[in-house]
Amino acid sequence: MPAARPAASSPRRSTVAATSARKAASPAAPSGPLGLQDYLRKVLTSKVYDVAVETPLEPARELSRRLGHHVYLKREDKQPVFSFKLRGAYNKMAQLPAKALAKGVICASAGNHAQGVALGARRLGCQATIVMPVTTPQVKIDAVRHFGGDNVQIVLHGESYSDAALHAKQLEKKKGMTFVHPFDDPDVIAGQGTVAMEILRQHAGPIDAVFVAIGGGGLIAGVAAYIKAVRPEIKVIGVQTSDSDAMVRSVKAGERVTLPDVGLFSDGTAVKLVGEETMRLASLYVDDYIVVNTDSVCAAIKDIYQDTRSIVEPAGALGVAAVKQYAARHGSQGKTYIAINCGANMNFDRLRFVAERAEVGEEREALLAVTIPEERGSFKRFCETIGPRSVTEFNYRISDEKQAHVFVGLTTREKGESKKIAKAFEGEGFATVDLTHDELAKTHIRHMVGGRSSLAEGERLYSFVFPERPGALMGFLTSLPPGWNISLFHYRNQGADYGRILVGLQVPKAEVSRIDALLRRLGYPYVDETRNPVYRLFLR
Repeated sequence: MPAARPAASSPRRSTVAATSARKAASPAAPSGPLGLQDYLRKVLTSKVYDVAVETPLEPARELSRRLGHHVYLKREDKQPVFSFKLRGAYNKMAQLPAKALAKGVICASAGNHAQGVALGARRLGCQATIVMPVTTPQVKIDAVRHFGGDNVQIVLHGESYSDAALHAKQLEKKKGMTFVHPFDDPDVIAGQGTVAMEILRQHAGPIDAVFVAIGGGGLIAGVAAYIKAVRPEIKVIGVQTSDSDAMVRSVKAGERVTLPDVGLFSDGTAVKLVGEETMRLASLYVDDYIVVNTDSVCAAIKDIYQDTRSIVEPAGALGVAAVKQYAARHGSQGKTYIAINCGANMNFDRLRFVAERAEVGEEREALLAVTIPEERGSFKRFCETIGPRSVTEFNYRISDEKQAHVFVGLTTREKGESKKIAKAFEGEGFATVDLTHDELAKTHIRHMVGGRSSLAEGERLYSFVFPERPGALMGFLTSLPPGWNISLFHYRNQGADYGRILVGLQVPKAEVSRIDALLRRLGYPYVDETRNPVYRLFLR
């Protein structure tokens, strides 16, 4: 694969593209909508490389091995602002006359476009007002201040891009500034199209499909226009999340559809209404669309990390999530797929959620509700049924004299394995419900198992620390004296080298005086939490 060129220089044109551009050049401006040749010319003459870099196209070796295809990642997360948005924003601003720049520019953005405008304003020496939704991650707000410095003023308004855009348009008229649209502008679209120009030069061999995340449609419009002008045999696949699929619905309806609300996990693509020009181009040149859910996006973030040791934002992982879904749907082998990693402005506090849901999205964790009888030996049979599998979560609170309801998470190696595990528990006489795909269980119930119990008489509470190694948790559970009743149990794998569990024990009166000696013999560090005020407030 050709190495990426130095950052500051403008890439050389391919022979085919340059020839087409010469044919497209015309002294008269087009009277109707811009065509492929018009966009080809605009892409090839864009000014993005004053500030943007030519990002590498890297093989995703581990993902390729797993899928049986040749998967490449276009690393737009390596731009100075960690997103492709810099290309279109700067290209638009650099085309403005000096008089317009002197009056200043204004934009609305969920964050990445704002950073591009901020850096552009600083580079061009103009003032920029940037309207951002109040839901914008703090990392993006801070980045705008960093890139723009004294050249930017930030205004937080509304819950989505559409809300922020409406406010920005009002300010534009009031102050006479130029609005720099994040996607619905030919110069912005052309700037984003330089991503495709680099891809086709960096990979001269066969390409079966390029996967592009869609918010308002600027990136896919530019990519699709350039690819269909130069290599029309390559499929362009658009990707949206199931809770922000305005482009998919609009293309299907034949007109722009406004969503009543949008999901905010993939905040970079949270757009209620796509652009007029972007929808026109998408309708003409995009071959197919794929809709992905939150769990599959989290799994894709993990996939990208495993291949690159880089963490992208949710919008940046949409392409990889779609590659996996597309490959599974079509079932062939040896194809060449390119996913555009379009951004890496991830809020750090989202990482825990991503790590948790990635396992479910990849179906590497089974979540089960297992009912076992409250009788001697049943808990041991339950542990034996789990076998050598690693336990990711184990929650239980005594609530019934005859049966116990256990919420358990187990690692899996293949998709659909949760059903096999559920059958194994059923075979042992344990009623089991597979919760692996239950949104309520994944989002809420796993955190809520517990509470007070009228059956927890004489309960003593202990916290333990034990090494995180295969079989350690089951070893702990089976080592407790047989006459001791477990009335509460909470464990969750946090990815640390030591696991922490909370256990409620009901111990026969004759053995109460021996509790400390018996627990020390187990060999695990522990703390008696029975007098902890939190325990008394919420569990006792």
